[in-house]
Amino acid sequence: MNLDSEIQDFDLVILGKGAAAFSAAIKASELSNGEMTIAMVGTGPLGGTCVNVGCVPSKYLLEASHSVFRPEHPRMAGIYKSQVGHDFAEVMKGLRSYVAHARNAKYVQVIENYRNVRLFTGLGKFVDRKTLAISDPDSNEVAAISGSNVLIATGSHPTEPNIEGLKETGFLTSDTIWELNELPKSVAIIGGGAIGLEIGQALLHFGSKVTVIEALDSLLPQTEPEIGSALKKHLEEEGMKFHIRARVSKVSKSGNRKSVEVITHRGKEILDVQEIIVATGRQPNTQYLNLEAAGVDTDSRGQIVTSNTMKTSASGIYAAGDCVSKRLFLETLAAREGVIAVSNMFGEDIRIDYDSAAWAVFTSPQIAGVGMTENEFSKKSGSCSCRVFSLENLTKASIMGETEGIIKITVDPKDNKIVGMHIMAPNATDIITEGAYAVGNGYTVDDIIATSHIFPSISEGVKLAAQSFIRDISRMSCCVE
Repeated sequence: MNLDSEIQDFDLVILGKGAAAFSAAIKASELSNGEMTIAMVGTGPLGGTCVNVGCVPSKYLLEASHSVFRPEHPRMAGIYKSQVGHDFAEVMKGLRSYVAHARNAKYVQVIENYRNVRLFTGLGKFVDRKTLAISDPDSNEVAAISGSNVLIATGSHPTEPNIEGLKETGFLTSDTIWELNELPKSVAIIGGGAIGLEIGQALLHFGSKVTVIEALDSLLPQTEPEIGSALKKHLEEEGMKFHIRARVSKVSKSGNRKSVEVITHRGKEILDVQEIIVATGRQPNTQYLNLEAAGVDTDSRGQIVTSNTMKTSASGIYAAGDCVSKRLFLETLAAREGVIAVSNMFGEDIRIDYDSAAWAVFTSPQIAGVGMTENEFSKKSGSCSCRVFSLENLTKASIMGETEGIIKITVDPKDNKIVGMHIMAPNATDIITEGAYAVGNGYTVDDIIATSHIFPSISEGVKLAAQSFIRDISRMSCCVE
């Protein structure tokens, strides 16, 4: 690679344009009062996965689909079914318009306020620990930059499983589905994780026939098995079909139809669908970085290994976001990692706390969790104490007609401290913050009980779940302390 051009020096080089990159650039600017020179390098639109093809469009599609589905399935006496007319192509047009607005408001306009940040379009590749070559894919030009410190925040992309005929048949992923204009009448979704279930329920609510194929023996293995089972039952009642402990052996295409060969415990089954969506996870964007030249270690999946300060194996090089080796991959967590990385680069001592990082799945009902499951803590400590609270015992859930939910709390029996909380409920994504505070600060169930909760509310269920450790809640009146 020809690097005869003059090398441009920066205080900080950030590889990536997503949540971790922006969070780091803003924090570095604040720490230096706007004096630090920063290079931000990457391809694709500003904002990375979350705003462009992740959180923002998926939640938009879900909310739109609920607006269609819920009037047709009323849950309260005296409310009659009503059909909501919709134009799927217009919904998708509105989705893309909102994504463009969010990207512009939260990223394009934001970075314009930081004159010390210079954007480079292209693939960044390490020449050595401090020097990077940037290849512009459009012009074939190569620029050379160096940084006193480097942050790798290159994100991830959807995995493509090695299934016979998949590439030739064609498929959608969570990166490409947003260009759809016609609602597929039938869909096979390979993968029963958060992405597959969110997209699957949205399409189901619009009217698609949806079948989910999952290799594991339960949905959402990161949560409690009771919640995975309850969500599966709920989605089945809505019309979604599942093949659990199954794998796709091959796919093929005939005209406008696609055939999916599924191997289950019953043998071989053929699904005839209009569209296939692959939702088998994501893998890090590290393959083009030439990390060996910088001395940056990765794990077997190509994810960058870091300490809890976000430092890599190479001096002066940190990493944040979906390219990092860890258990949870969240936009908010990526942003936090970016802040921690930059803070530690410039003299502070801050460490990431993954144990109190909350995660969520935006199906309806929503799923959210923080900390360890019963099984995880039992394996670690040899014992645990748990309680499972059903929303059937929650007044607000009964009023709403949404009683399918569960709140499960796991505590350390030695000191009664909460080590995990997992929720399936309306607004679980809002309520789980209480669990994050509890796990992060070492709160006990007594601390939860002693805190006033609004009646009637879904969040009151957290208090009732805590009270179930000390009494039979079926023998309680409302608002008993």
